[in-house]
Amino acid sequence: MRAAPRTPQHIAIIGAGMAGIVCARTLQRAGHQVTVFEKSRGLGGRMATRDSAFGSFDHGAQYFTVRDARFLQVLQTTPQLCKRWSANSIQVLDEHGLVAAAGLPTHEAHWVAAPTMKSLVAGWAQPLLAADQVQLRNRVTLIERDALNVHQWQLHTEAGDGGQQVFSGFDRVLLAIPSAQAQTLLQNSKLTANWCQRLDAVQVAPCWTLMLAFPQAVQPGLTTLGPQWNAARSTHHRIAWLARESSKPGRSTVERWTVQASAAWSQEHLHDDEARVQAKLIKAFTEVTGIRAEPAHVDSQRWLYAKTLVPLGQSHLWDARTGLGVCGDWCLGHRVEDAFVSGLELALAIA
Repeated sequence: MRAAPRTPQHIAIIGAGMAGIVCARTLQRAGHQVTVFEKSRGLGGRMATRDSAFGSFDHGAQYFTVRDARFLQVLQTTPQLCKRWSANSIQVLDEHGLVAAAGLPTHEAHWVAAPTMKSLVAGWAQPLLAADQVQLRNRVTLIERDALNVHQWQLHTEAGDGGQQVFSGFDRVLLAIPSAQAQTLLQNSKLTANWCQRLDAVQVAPCWTLMLAFPQAVQPGLTTLGPQWNAARSTHHRIAWLARESSKPGRSTVERWTVQASAAWSQEHLHDDEARVQAKLIKAFTEVTGIRAEPAHVDSQRWLYAKTLVPLGQSHLWDARTGLGVCGDWCLGHRVEDAFVSGLELALAIA
């Protein structure tokens, strides 16, 4: 005999990255009403894409692996949104850009979203967008008890244009944002002091990301510049990762590189001027790849919360008594799949 379904609840989810959208769509399918709040203008979090006149750059997460059966099952429902990326096997380079070890094991497939990395989360969010359940460019500044019902919650928000608003009537409030941001919001709201201590133990490193385009490589008889590999981890003190964007399936053929700085270097230069960071990373890029051509396009992004050094150690936090929950990749690590599992398991704990 089937148990009667629980009473549908109205649930606020703060953050529209992988964890937040997976959590929201799982709860929506379970019959709950959800409202997602996102301070940025788009979806995806660090599954991000930056467009340019020369093509796109996946300047956040570079690829993802699939180890959890639930992740595979959901990916198979939207096969058009993900493609396998061979990357010529991912090389491991020494300080001078020479191959220091064999490519990373090829038995595990590396995947990218298509046509850009942000497409996967955006595709999964379509039912939420169609139901007008996503509030973009709306930053939550305070969580407090509802003025009309002490058993519910209300959120104070600030829009991109500076306008302020209060959304009320929520039975549950879930935070799917970086640990430091979740901690700050909870502290400002004077909530769950015991969680703040646990969140304080999580350590996440920043990352400077460089984006370069070399359209001069698209010439007769010349298809690529520099190395024959398409992706590499590097031990160079400035650079941790390099990827040829044009090697990814479904991308344009213009030679483009995404370069991610090491966690230590990014932390040391966290507040440097952007132009100075770009110059230093371009120099390191030249040393590693041997590409000395002048890029036609240079851009950069500073991610304050990129690589989890010390995770929470469990998939989520959930307090059924207060109706507050927290999830994110940092609960388990920093992989795309970690974000998926975290958002899913928080939703399952509620639904």
